[in-house]
Amino acid sequence: MTTMTEASVREFKMPDVGEGLTEAEILKWYVQPGDTVTDGQVVCEVETAKAAVELPIPYDGVVRELHFPEGTTVDVGTSIIAVDVSGGTAVAAPAAPAAPERQEEPKPQGRQPVLVGYGVATSSTRRRPRKGPETAMPVAVPAPAAPAVPAPAAPAGLNGHGTAPTTAPAPPQERPLAKPPVRKLAKDLGVDLATVTPSGPDGIITREDVHAAVAARTEAPEPAVEAPTAPTPAPAPVLDTARETRVPVKGVRKATAAAMVGSAFTAPHVTEFVTVDVTRTMRLVEELKQDKEFAGLRVNPLLLIAKALLVAIRRNPDINASWDEANQEIVLKHYVNLGIAAATPRGLIVPNIKDAHAKTLPQLAEALGDLVATAREGRTSPAAMQGGTVTITNVGVFGVDTGTPLLNPGESAILAVGAIKLQPWVHKGKVKPRQVTTLALSFDHRLVDGELGSKVLADVAAILEQPKRLMTWT
Repeated sequence: MTTMTEASVREFKMPDVGEGLTEAEILKWYVQPGDTVTDGQVVCEVETAKAAVELPIPYDGVVRELHFPEGTTVDVGTSIIAVDVSGGTAVAAPAAPAAPERQEEPKPQGRQPVLVGYGVATSSTRRRPRKGPETAMPVAVPAPAAPAVPAPAAPAGLNGHGTAPTTAPAPPQERPLAKPPVRKLAKDLGVDLATVTPSGPDGIITREDVHAAVAARTEAPEPAVEAPTAPTPAPAPVLDTARETRVPVKGVRKATAAAMVGSAFTAPHVTEFVTVDVTRTMRLVEELKQDKEFAGLRVNPLLLIAKALLVAIRRNPDINASWDEANQEIVLKHYVNLGIAAATPRGLIVPNIKDAHAKTLPQLAEALGDLVATAREGRTSPAAMQGGTVTITNVGVFGVDTGTPLLNPGESAILAVGAIKLQPWVHKGKVKPRQVTTLALSFDHRLVDGELGSKVLADVAAILEQPKRLMTWT
């Protein structure tokens, strides 16, 4: 039976869909057990800390088992689906959990640490058939109660001591199956894994099992004994459900929080502001919308602001740099990957336009349109959010005048664009209604001093006041 399983069932493991990512949440399954799949077919959609990604299966076969339900967060390198690649019957499916360790261990060279952990689980799994599938549950329940029984029996002498060898060795031999992150979670929450009922494949304890154990402990009748000393916890469930909502920090929000905290406490930020008359820029936007060269493309003020920033960087190239703390070097970049902050249902993401400095205005318009559309659909790839050098965030779309934006890690500057409003403005000696906005440039003061930052911001403002400078400065 084992040989047939190893030859026919393939385990597809959660891949690392972005550099350095360690886990992903399964958002949706597109297949079910019994479905036929082909090489390259998308079987599920997952969300990482950076984006939602669709995963294709790398071989043909019949789906035998989905190891995790939708909504489960799975570590990279963990098997998520079993596929029979030889047309075998479902009889071989029970042995599938043992197959990935022996079959795919030589292949994913970058996942060896994960597979080593699985190796321990595999050896433990082979003991289970000898003791019966129920063995794990009885061992898990008596574990906490075991000390209570032997405690009074110990003074009794040899009779009490003679019983201990049959009970004490059991926990070490049947150590609960759980991966290191889950063990750490259990330790932090004060949960004994021996008391947790596993729901993962082949008896592996998952994060959800640990949280369920915590919930069960909270809802258990035991607090009634502690009622005199713990009157406060009683209303907590009412507050959580009726007046508060707790949302797990994960995915894009978790990555954004970590990046912003790291940026705020690593790079010394400086922000400068300038208020600009952009009336001529708004007129140019309307003219470009009628230009045949921009037919089918989205033309808006952000397009010209992006071009103005690219021109300012060309005139002041030292601002396009990063700080290498490890090597104590300033890295000057001769390309611009222009990041555009985009608000999505999953949180704020910053995909970037690769080599934006080399694009013409129509090409930049096309790239901006594709970037925004992809972000709104939740299809931005992790690669699109890596390698940015400078970013633009348009808070004006929310009616905000301006802000003090935080740098993206590894970047030296970020430009915030405020709302464009009709305001009284002195133009040619007279007060007239003009289209006005406020720009804010934040920069890393280790890399950019006040002079350089001011020059860049002044150049952007000058171009937006007189867009004809785009032709003379490029």
